[in-house]
Amino acid sequence: MKAVSALGNRSTQIAQRACYATAPSSEMLRFRSPVLQTNTTKLARYGGRHNVAVLPGDGIGPEMLEHVEKIFQLAKVPVDFETVNLSSKEDASEDLAEAITAIKRNGIALKGNIETKFDNPTFVSRNMELRRQLNLYANVLHCASIPTIPSRHKNIDMVIIRENTEGEYSGREHEAVGSPRVVESLKVVTREKCEQITRFAFQFAKKYNRKKVTAVHKANIQKLGDGLFLKIAGEIAKSEYPDIEFNSMIVDNASMQLVARPQQFDIMLMPNLYGNIISNIACGLVGGPGLVSGMNIGDDYAVFETGTRNTGTTLAGKDLANPTAFIRAAVDMLRFLGLTAHANVISDSLFRTLVEKRIHTKDIGGEAKASELIASVLEFIEKEIQETNFRP
Repeated sequence: MKAVSALGNRSTQIAQRACYATAPSSEMLRFRSPVLQTNTTKLARYGGRHNVAVLPGDGIGPEMLEHVEKIFQLAKVPVDFETVNLSSKEDASEDLAEAITAIKRNGIALKGNIETKFDNPTFVSRNMELRRQLNLYANVLHCASIPTIPSRHKNIDMVIIRENTEGEYSGREHEAVGSPRVVESLKVVTREKCEQITRFAFQFAKKYNRKKVTAVHKANIQKLGDGLFLKIAGEIAKSEYPDIEFNSMIVDNASMQLVARPQQFDIMLMPNLYGNIISNIACGLVGGPGLVSGMNIGDDYAVFETGTRNTGTTLAGKDLANPTAFIRAAVDMLRFLGLTAHANVISDSLFRTLVEKRIHTKDIGGEAKASELIASVLEFIEKEIQETNFRP
């Protein structure tokens, strides 16, 4: 990536010596989510610092951003935030346009969750509009087991890749004319988007040495829409990536297999709606929505957020919301920017907080406040700076 190439060698050298004081374990390395960068994203970088659009969103979003700002300040992360206060307020259309302009200007964004109102048919989802207008076609979640986090299964390490712009989320539905009891909702599936998301998944697998891609579908019923997706996935797997194992699974069976034996999955590739459902199941399997980050990647822009899109409104202002997912989203963003050393120090400090000190918020079986978790992360970062002579 041109925008981060100047940082390249120096950042790599720092990354190699960062965290030597803690000798990263295999679990700690697995906790570092893989991020597929795109060479076409035009990032804003001035005087060695990156500009990032920030959308705090609703609910706990603003306080999560405050936590990240504290961490970035201590770790001397060379990033400046341009904040846009986009919310779910119905008169926020101008804010949406401003947010899109800011993301286009900077090429990248860190985003809190924005509530989507389901009781108003005319309400336009801000989340969907961002994904559509910026063509953020790939939604990526890395779900991996974390030692000390209560869960039914161990040794989970899967990546979920979801088409992010069409399917049931096309936003095309209406009441049938003359028949108010009938609503028609269109599922739009295009060859272009199927090819795009399939190639993204296999490129991801190839870069990170993932062995298998599983396409999740309902082609036995939706023979044309899901049938097209499955056909294209199979063709690309066979003709372009024969060295990577490919299989397919009907979505209902995939859901059952996921909760019964999740270790069988490596990369799961799927259309929009199934991806939303499967992602939430997978987050639950590794401990819950407060732990997993999410990436929205397109050819030109990237937006980083928590893996499940819950605003946590009932927890806002109470110092109870688990900041892990949002911190990991910020770390993913740093990896996309090429700031690998900073990403590793923050990620490893968070891991040590969760695993070595067992500082857990209530959602994962503990009693700690969010501020206590953040204080521990800051303590570990300070220790790494001192013991490894980390000089960003």
